[in-house]
Amino acid sequence: MVYLAGGVVIASVLTVANLLLTFGVIRRLREHTELLSARSTMGAPDLLLGVGESPDSFTAVTTNDEQVSRETLAGEQLVGFFTPGCEPCKEKAPLFAERAAARGRTNTLAVVIGEPDEVGEFVTMFEPVARVVVESTMDAGSVAGAFKVKGFPAACVLDGDGVVTVSGLDLAQAAEPSLVS
Repeated sequence: MVYLAGGVVIASVLTVANLLLTFGVIRRLREHTELLSARSTMGAPDLLLGVGESPDSFTAVTTNDEQVSRETLAGEQLVGFFTPGCEPCKEKAPLFAERAAARGRTNTLAVVIGEPDEVGEFVTMFEPVARVVVESTMDAGSVAGAFKVKGFPAACVLDGDGVVTVSGLDLAQAAEPSLVS
C-alpha cells in the first residue's frame, strides 16, 4: 500500500510539473506571435531605392543590343530586378511580364542578375514585353548598383523625371500604373 501511495504522489508531482511547463511554452508562443505580428506591420525591407529617390548614372546593353542608361529611361518606366535560383522571382516573374505587356516594351526594363547560361528562362519570358539587361554583378556601374538593389525580386516605377514613385517587393503594387499620378 505504501508503494501505491508513493507512486500516486510521484505521478501527481510529475503531472503538475508538466502542466506548469506547458503553460510556460504557451506563454512564450504568445510572445513570439506578438513579435512576429509587430514585425510584419513594420513593412517590407528596403529592397532598392525608396520613393522620391533617383537612380545613379548607369549604362548597359540589352539582349537586343540596345543601349540603355538613366537618361534613356524617358517617361514613366517600370523597372524590375530578378535572379535565377530565387523562388519568389520565379513566382513573381509572370505578373511582371503581364504588367510589362500592358505598359509596352519601351516603358519597361527587366534586369536579370546572373551568369548568361543561368538566365535563359527570364530572358525568354521578358524579351517580348520589355527591354532586358543581363548583368553578372551588382557593382556601382551596373543597373542594379544604380538602383541600390538589396534583394530579389524587386520593382519600382520611375516618373518622367527619373524619380521613384513606387518601390518594393510587391510587384503587383509596383507595377500598377494607376498608383502613379
